[in-house]
Formats: sequence, C-alpha cells, structure tokens
Amino acid sequence: MPQKLMVVIPCYHEEEVLGETSRRLLLKMQSLMEKGLCSTESRVLLVDDGSKDRTWEIIQRLHQENPLFEGLKLSRNRGHQNALLAGLMTARKHCDFTISMDADLQDDMDAMDRFIEEYQQGCDVVYGVRNKRDSDTFFKRQTALGFYRLMKALGVDITFNHADYRLMSRRALDGLAQFHEVNLFLRGLAPLVGFRSGYVYYDRNERFAGESKYPLKKMLAFAVDGITSFSVKPLRLITMLGFVIFMISLVMLLYTLVSFIVGHTVTGWTSTLASIWMIGGIQLLSLGVIGEYIGKIYHESKRRPRFIIDTYANAEDAPPVKDE
Repeated sequence: MPQKLMVVIPCYHEEEVLGETSRRLLLKMQSLMEKGLCSTESRVLLVDDGSKDRTWEIIQRLHQENPLFEGLKLSRNRGHQNALLAGLMTARKHCDFTISMDADLQDDMDAMDRFIEEYQQGCDVVYGVRNKRDSDTFFKRQTALGFYRLMKALGVDITFNHADYRLMSRRALDGLAQFHEVNLFLRGLAPLVGFRSGYVYYDRNERFAGESKYPLKKMLAFAVDGITSFSVKPLRLITMLGFVIFMISLVMLLYTLVSFIVGHTVTGWTSTLASIWMIGGIQLLSLGVIGEYIGKIYHESKRRPRFIIDTYANAEDAPPVKDE
C-alpha cells in the first residue's frame, strides 16, 4: 500500500515563482500517485517564513483551490533552516516520509521518483546531490567547494554538493526532533541521525524567477554557523597557534640577547614592528573565534523556541505544532 508523502517547501518572498512551482508540483504529485509511489493522501506543505509580500496570500489561495496544498505561516521571519525545520516537525505528525526542497525550481522534481525508490529499498535518509555546479559563478563554485573541503577537514560528516533537497522517513524525523540546538545546520544534523542513507544525483537548474535569498553576507554567516556548530577544531587550532608563537618568541628572545651582547641593539626594528602587528592580528582573530563559540553558548542557554507557528492551513484543520 502506498505511503503518505509530504513535500516540505520553505518560502520567503516567493510570490514571483509560487504560481509556476505549484503548477509543476501538482503535475509531479499526480504522477507519483499514479505510479503508486505515494498515496493519494499525500500533500505539499508550503512554509511561509514571515514574508512581507503576497507569499502567504498565494499559499492560502492554493489551499482553498486544492487540498493537495497546505500552508504553514510562521509568526515572523526565522531564517531558512528554522522554517524548514518547522515544516518537517509539522509534517512528521501527518505522513510516513517527507521530501524537502526549495521553492525556486532549481531542484529537479523528476529526481523525486528515485528518492522514493531508495526509500522503498530501506533508506531512511536520501540525499539529493548535484552532479555539477556549472550554473554557479566561478566565485560561488570555488567558495562552496572550499567550504565542503574545510568542513571535512574539521571532521564534520557532510555530503559534498548537497543542500536541503532530501528525503527523510518518519523514523529519521523522530530522530531529528531529539536535537534541540538553536543554531541549526540541517545538512550537518541529518547524518548525525544515523540510519541507512542513500544518494540521488541530479542536475540543478537555473532559478526560475526572483532573486536568491542567500547573498554573500548570508552565505558567510551560514558557513560560520556550520563550522562552529559541529567542530571545536578552530579552538584547538588557536591553542596550537599560541604554542607556535610561544616557540617563536623564545627564538626572538635569544636573538635579542645575542644582539645586545654583540652591540647591535639598534637592529631589529622591522622585525619588532612586524611581530607586533602579526601577534596583534592573531590575538584579535583568536578572540573573534572564541567569541563565536561563546555567542552560540549564550543563544543555546536561553532555550528560546526556534519557531512559532501563526497559522496551519491543512485539510484536517489540525492545531499548530509546537516546537519541542
């Protein structure tokens, strides 16, 4: 018997693309149902992340026209990861498995068939992985690959060229719900859930309409969150750096004493000035890294809700799900 699927899509200022996205999703869901890959009770859950445009209005209209589409409105903008988590935690109470994807039509919907086939073969988590990054600019492609390599070097279990296009079973979602951290990096949390996983490779398309919600500033902040949420190696590197500088300082002390003995105390002005600037820069950098970790501890200790649901428009008119 086919199982119930819920496709979870976080939306933020997506009024330009939602019409086409909903049209394609309707055709795709009908195709999946006809093939017996999901039940006729399957749904698409559109999560409005506090948009200030007509996004929620469009979601409401879609829900009224077709019960296939459900809507979840957050009380305010909480960011992509929190909006996605809100959708997943809501969906896990009403389905057997979920597929999460973005609203911009860059993820290949036809890959969903292969996602479900992997799930039917026993995988609780299936990662959508890009075949190539030809559609990205040179800068974005190199920085993204550099980020994945850095995360691997820091010991983080992360899949190259995987964003948030993934399938998760209800069992995997129940496991994800046990992670209560406020600083979310879901593509790093998913592997920590464990269970059997699979991979589906696909070609990523150009954005259909609108602008990317991840400019350089947000991408850098997202990268810092990912690194500091899953590895303490940057702190260990600071300790090692401090030890190296201490050894260099001993050498410089010996050099200074020798210069004093032979009467060349005027020399060394350049090396002294350079050392002051270098050590000062390293100290500020080290304080910044430590500050990032302290800031995360500060946010985690408050245990504030990661999201608050304003409205849940669904076929059963179920009450909103609380953040656990």
